[in-house]
Amino acid sequence: MTKSGKGRGRFIYVVIVLVALGALITWRLVEKNRETAALAAAQKARVGAPPPVTVDTAQIRDIVNTYEATGTLESPLNVKIAAQISGQITFLQVHEGDRISKGQVLVRIDPSQIEGQVRQDEANLAEARYRLTQAQLQQTPANVQVITAIQQAEAGVATAQTGLTQVTNNYLSQVAQAEAVVNDAQDKIDSATGAVNNAQAAVASAQAGVTDAQAAIASAQATNRTAKANLADETAKYTREDQLYKQGFIAAQDVDDARTAMVVGQATVEQTQAVVDQMQAALGEAQAVLKQMQAQLTSATSARESFVAEKQEAVHQLAIVKTSGQAAIDSAKDSVKQANATLQFARSNTAQTPAYVQNLAALRAVVAAAQGTLDSTRAQLNYTVLTAPLDGYVTNRYVDPGAMATPGTPLLGVQYFRQVWVAVTVPPEVSAQVHLGDVENVTFDGMPGQKFTATIIQNNPGGDPTSRQFTVRAVMADDNGQLKPQMFAHVYLVIQRVPNVITVPREAVVQATAGPYVTVVDEKSVAHRLPVVTGASDPTYIAILQGIQAGDSVVTISPNPVKDGQTVAITKLAAVAPAGATAAGAGAAPVAANALS
Repeated sequence: MTKSGKGRGRFIYVVIVLVALGALITWRLVEKNRETAALAAAQKARVGAPPPVTVDTAQIRDIVNTYEATGTLESPLNVKIAAQISGQITFLQVHEGDRISKGQVLVRIDPSQIEGQVRQDEANLAEARYRLTQAQLQQTPANVQVITAIQQAEAGVATAQTGLTQVTNNYLSQVAQAEAVVNDAQDKIDSATGAVNNAQAAVASAQAGVTDAQAAIASAQATNRTAKANLADETAKYTREDQLYKQGFIAAQDVDDARTAMVVGQATVEQTQAVVDQMQAALGEAQAVLKQMQAQLTSATSARESFVAEKQEAVHQLAIVKTSGQAAIDSAKDSVKQANATLQFARSNTAQTPAYVQNLAALRAVVAAAQGTLDSTRAQLNYTVLTAPLDGYVTNRYVDPGAMATPGTPLLGVQYFRQVWVAVTVPPEVSAQVHLGDVENVTFDGMPGQKFTATIIQNNPGGDPTSRQFTVRAVMADDNGQLKPQMFAHVYLVIQRVPNVITVPREAVVQATAGPYVTVVDEKSVAHRLPVVTGASDPTYIAILQGIQAGDSVVTISPNPVKDGQTVAITKLAAVAPAGATAAGAGAAPVAANALS
């Protein structure tokens, strides 16, 4: 080939290469313009598309607000059976949990000492009657008879004085024993109060732990969300870099850097998620500790209340001992006065008939006094047998057979269980909304899934001066014997009920400067902002007094504000909550409105 032919061939080759390269560049520019146009069309379509919303239906239902109060069950009749005399217990066969009937013999105390006293009093009465008979047989009083009467009267004075001393000693001993019981109960109350204070401090500490754990979870979750957002950005960047690399517009190093950033982002998401899981586990432990501390506080409070009741009973028994003992002392003093009067009469007696008549009167008085003493001693025999004062169950057994019974010391505790009371404490604003005869719902932690009803029978108008709380009691039937005193109860007190009003979810109402409004979606999926007049509300719903009708579809959730007249796309209907949903308490926090404002 000639030199000129070779040069022409290279020129043609260069031209072909340049034409091919120009065609390739032109094709890439056309493809790039087509992709740009497609992206612009898609963005325009998204901008013009109806925004997605979640709607609910305005319905007629009741607005109900309740206050959840916690309390304990009580028996309406709680009796401590105590002895009125001292002696050894010879019979006591019932135990805690045994069913008893009114009039059933529960305790027997050894009656031998009182029976011996009865026989002695019978002998004294027989002797007094004999002396009276002898005096009546004597028609003519003599000095011998006067001297005998004086001697007998002196013996009567000595006997009466001895009786007074014995009664006084018994009174002092019984009062000392009763006061010891009161002091012991006060010591128990002081110890229980310390336990309550410690439990309250533990509950506060546990609650602080729960709060700290919740704050840590919120912080960890925020960090995790940030890591996930960064991962999404790095993933999108990697995808974009990979496509550019495949198209030959960037270097492989850029793709590797994007991939490394994406891997690091994934690791960060996993680490932050692990921290969230750890914080949630810590929250669970803190909540478990809080529940344990609350249970200890409830137990300590119940123990203190029990000891307070024990002290009240002991104070009551002390009053009884003092009253009965003082009465016995007064009676013995009267006997001494009567014996002294008899002695004075005997000393002033003469052989004259009027003196003899007076002597007979004195002897009759001695017979009457001996008869009264015998009747009193026989009455004490009834105190050796203790019977059940009611139909119910034995809840406490404080002694065993063979032990010594002392006056005022409880032997058994019995309670009536056909009905039980549930007692709760509430703040004054709740007490003002509670009325006698109201029927409230009650649940028990120990019986999950079961619901009971109770009728309000007491609403104490006097509050506790320390806690500023008021006590409310409700009665519950317990024919099946399921409910026991000291069970922990949740009582849901209705403090407000507005029946048959148009309601919407609270998040459907937007509080604007011009006033509240809701966004209603018509049958053509067009949104309309309608001003409304709101009424009562509970934690889930709010009453609409004016502005919409029952059956209207109202927007509850929207990612962006919905404009008046805008067409929307209904993604789903909100789940309908049961009518009459109630609050956890009168001070429950309101639900925030949606993002439509």
